[in-house]
Amino acid sequence: MSTKFFTNKADNSLLKKFEGVFKNLPNIHNFDALVGYFRATGYFKLRPFLNKIPEIRILVGINVDTLIKKYHSLGQQYLKDPQETKDKFIESLKLDIEKADYKKEIEDGILQFISDITNGKIQIKAHPEKNLHAKIYIFKPKEFNEYSTGSVITGSSNLTEPGLGSRDKSNYEFNVELRDFDDIRFASEEFEMLWVESVDILPADISSLEKDTYLNDEFTPFELYMKLLIEYFGQRIEYDPTNIDLLLPEKYKKLTYQSEAAIEGYEKLMRYNGFFLADVVGLGKTIVASIIAKKFIYENGYHSKILIVYPPALEENWKTTIKDFHIENSTSFVTTGSLHKVLDGKNLNYPNPNEYDLIIIDEAHKFRNDTSNMYEKLQTITKTDRRIPGSNGDTRKKVMLLSATPLNNHPADIENQIYLFQDKRNATLPSVKDLQAFFTPLKDEYDDLKKEKVLNISKVKAIFDKIRDKVIEPLVIRRTRTDIETNADFSKDIKAQGIIFPKINPPNEVRYEFDDQLSLLFDFTISMITSMDENRNPTDGFGFYRYRAIEFLIDEEDRKRYGDVMSISNRLSAIMKTLLVKRLESSFYAFGKSINRLNQNTQHMINMFEEDKVFVAPDVDVNKYLNEGNEDGLEEKIHDKGGNNQIYKAEDFKEGFLELLIEDKKKIQQLVDEWAKIEYDPKLDKFLFDLNREFLNKKKNPSKKLVIFSESKETIDYLEDKLKEAGIKKILAISAANRKEKQKTIQLNFDANQDKSDWKNEFNIVLTTEVLAEGINLHRSNVIINYDVPWNSTRLMQRIGRVNRLGTEAGEIHVFNFYPSDKSDNQIKLTNTAIKKLQAFHSAFGEDSQIYSQLEEVGEAGLYGSKLKEEINETLVFLQELRDFKKKNINKFNRIKNIPKKSRIARKAKNIDSFINVDDASITYIKSAGHPGVFYKTDSNDIVHELTFVNAAKIFKAELKEKGTKLPKNHHKQVNKALVHFTTIAKTIETKNVTKAQLSSTEKKVIGNLEFFIGIAEDEFIKKQLQRALDEIYKGSHRQLPNQLAKFFKNNTENDPQKVVHNVFNEVLKKMNFSDASRIKQQRISLFSNPQIVISESFIDA
Repeated sequence: MSTKFFTNKADNSLLKKFEGVFKNLPNIHNFDALVGYFRATGYFKLRPFLNKIPEIRILVGINVDTLIKKYHSLGQQYLKDPQETKDKFIESLKLDIEKADYKKEIEDGILQFISDITNGKIQIKAHPEKNLHAKIYIFKPKEFNEYSTGSVITGSSNLTEPGLGSRDKSNYEFNVELRDFDDIRFASEEFEMLWVESVDILPADISSLEKDTYLNDEFTPFELYMKLLIEYFGQRIEYDPTNIDLLLPEKYKKLTYQSEAAIEGYEKLMRYNGFFLADVVGLGKTIVASIIAKKFIYENGYHSKILIVYPPALEENWKTTIKDFHIENSTSFVTTGSLHKVLDGKNLNYPNPNEYDLIIIDEAHKFRNDTSNMYEKLQTITKTDRRIPGSNGDTRKKVMLLSATPLNNHPADIENQIYLFQDKRNATLPSVKDLQAFFTPLKDEYDDLKKEKVLNISKVKAIFDKIRDKVIEPLVIRRTRTDIETNADFSKDIKAQGIIFPKINPPNEVRYEFDDQLSLLFDFTISMITSMDENRNPTDGFGFYRYRAIEFLIDEEDRKRYGDVMSISNRLSAIMKTLLVKRLESSFYAFGKSINRLNQNTQHMINMFEEDKVFVAPDVDVNKYLNEGNEDGLEEKIHDKGGNNQIYKAEDFKEGFLELLIEDKKKIQQLVDEWAKIEYDPKLDKFLFDLNREFLNKKKNPSKKLVIFSESKETIDYLEDKLKEAGIKKILAISAANRKEKQKTIQLNFDANQDKSDWKNEFNIVLTTEVLAEGINLHRSNVIINYDVPWNSTRLMQRIGRVNRLGTEAGEIHVFNFYPSDKSDNQIKLTNTAIKKLQAFHSAFGEDSQIYSQLEEVGEAGLYGSKLKEEINETLVFLQELRDFKKKNINKFNRIKNIPKKSRIARKAKNIDSFINVDDASITYIKSAGHPGVFYKTDSNDIVHELTFVNAAKIFKAELKEKGTKLPKNHHKQVNKALVHFTTIAKTIETKNVTKAQLSSTEKKVIGNLEFFIGIAEDEFIKKQLQRALDEIYKGSHRQLPNQLAKFFKNNTENDPQKVVHNVFNEVLKKMNFSDASRIKQQRISLFSNPQIVISESFIDA
């Protein structure tokens, strides 16, 4: 059936109809078009048919409504204005050019359109007061009459690519072609009337199009370099500390680097629901966090409630600071060990978890282990919905994690902390949606590396480089002292306020030597404790059977009572083994105490067998009761406790266990006897010898204040006694037992931030356990002695941070580390272990100074030449360069800022100072609605590589005098390759749904149960809660939720399904405080919608 209508379906498009009319209608002289929307790209598609048409007129509509609205907002009446009409049309053309596909042929078409207007090929007008929605296309001969042939097409198609039907996915349009004389005449008369009323768009008006769009080829490499920095840094350029500084209490110093961290931190907090504030120790993280907290209250409303979680040692500092900021009425405080007070609903000092809007976690690295009870409680608090949603309707809590050492020794450290505010399988990070899938292979690779005898540093760095680029960069704010000193604004700020950043010297090794007798005994001791020789071959050492009793239980029910008895026994004996080695490294005195206790405790176990009454009580200190001879009290305690605490008979254990205990006791006794013969201590001798010569040397230690750390309280007591025997009196020994009592004394004698008039010198040496490794200032001293070196790298950094703090008067920091002998190193691989842990931390976060030993060479080839350290510094350098340029060249800055997106240039590759080869390559910077941007290099083989900002900026960096060159032929192809890569990656990330295959066995079982009960639940509210629980498990938001549900279903004995539904809600889901089911269908906002080329450069190998 023949019809005059066409719809852009198949080949029946407006463009095809145009082609037919122009080719088959004779003597077309006039082509008139009346359209509501005109696109230069649409004109380009039509242009080949217009070559032989003498008169072409296009009448376009502009959005008159926006002009009327503009004038009404000013209280004025809109009057048609020719210039404003022209401006409006030109503005729409510029937008069209900006949004056009990035293709050479389209650009040629746009330039052809400009040329056609300029040379008079076409006339174009815009109507100043009518919203033109009609679409009419008129084809006529020069002498048009009722006997001539013509045509008019009308309908819904605008003169755009989708309207013409020239794309694969074009608009569905409804058009009709009419050829009757009366129809053509009527259309022509209406067109003529509107044409007379309209405003001419003159060649002069259109000539600016090329210059004001990305088609401008006059931009210089330097201008596009600055444009890249402007686009990348965004609002960070316009940093104005005034509003932030207003939040700062009067007595606090106004430090630009702190204010800027607060601005950036608040932005990350709102964008990602949380972030890490990981400035190195002593830069004032508490103050920055308090600024952000106060800003949050202002922005979110005075109903906001904040919970601050911290170790007990930091309580006074937090409460004082929050009171100074006048936000104490909005803030609750809880120590890391008391989180149950927030959850149990019994403590009237704490609101319910859903009342809190913002959680601040200090020393957040303490929550790196997701299997701990403490972690479970904290995640329950952070993942509970807010009772009062934010202004945008968001019910998620905001979480700030403070730690100078967020990574201790494993990729899982940072992963678990991220899960306090992000979901495992539904993250909102720019480049990672499924964090679980991202981290799992990296953790496996790291675990394999740990098993190797020789540490492969480059492979360790590669793992943490991946974590840094994809995860750490968007979520972490971290500055080192070097960053601040090398930033012009920051350094000027601290100098003006008299703040000193001391130089941290490389660690000084303090090594002590053994004579032959001691060397042999030390070697024998290590072999006995570790059960291996100097080549790590097994030897007949201690079995630590005192701590392996449950492994030898006969009855299977008894064994099940304790779980995996083999694993538990191995873990306990490994702990004891490690403890003894650490004690040996700490001091011979502490080791002697420990080995004697092991000897005594092993004898206790033998005695219990002989008396046929064996106490196995994990919840009771059995040895304490036996040492006191209080067996009756022990028995009573075990009966009270019950459960795992049991009294067994000798016959309940496997034959041979007693013999193993007796053999172990002989070996331990031998060691006790041998050490009893040692009446000298070379480590102590070395310490006392170096005390005045090195540690208290006036040149190194002008304040004569000294801080000495040891992991062992017994070593601290020992040193205190020996120092007093040596006539040194001003000694303060601190442990957990007296820290709180001595707090003020410590501050007045060692804290440089106390009012100088209050300074005291009653004590010059502080001997302390790890209890003073955090939450205290000791920076009247500038010398740290690690009498023993902790195996935990975090503790090492925290120790040094006590003296390396704002307010110190010292110009240098000195660290002295006492080291175990080479024998010890060969056995337990302490150096290798410590470097491995430090490498994990440094590769991800960077650090100011060497912590462990001088084996860590400073520089790019050393451990501290890690990429992030380098990039954090250089990112700030680029930002400072841009700010300086703006200050000195505000007019140029504003002009460059307005350079249109998609601007591009070609340069000679030889002008580029970068280790990245850019010969015949293109670099493209792409942004999208929710993505901060990504940089791609498309090489000469059209392979796309992702670049970091710093690497891209180094390539774009240009001198003022450099000139661009003509774009190469492959430019558009390479840029489009990058764009396609971005959208492909985006599609992969965005459309990847969580499948059951990704879930754990526990999660799969729970989901099956939930799906069943959702299907039969009659209570609509509980049904929604079950649906919400199902969604949360798929997203991986709550670590314990599937475990708690699995436990409920396993223990359930109720047969009535509706009662089960109510029970699962009351026993499990109710305490989750799900506000409603509104987030069940909530989609992750697409971070990749509307990708846009920001800027591109091609490089010619010439």
